[in-house]
Amino acid sequence: MHISLTETLEKWVREKVESGLYSNASEVIREALRERIRAERTEAEDIEALRAQIDIGLQQAERGELLDWNAKDFIAELDREQRG
Repeated sequence: MHISLTETLEKWVREKVESGLYSNASEVIREALRERIRAERTEAEDIEALRAQIDIGLQQAERGELLDWNAKDFIAELDREQRG
């Protein structure tokens, strides 16, 4: 497989190899791809968790169980949960 990189990306890869952190360009690319795969999995998990919470809220609304809340408090709570 052959890939083409922009000059900026090629320079970044070269710098990583020259730093001694990686033995060659292939290692840099493989690590970057592994990190992107991890990020996509995390994003997918976050989206699934959010959808589950939305489903719960919709079910509560259908049962007339809406609570008094405001958007600022809701967003602050999401931020707290995200930070763990």
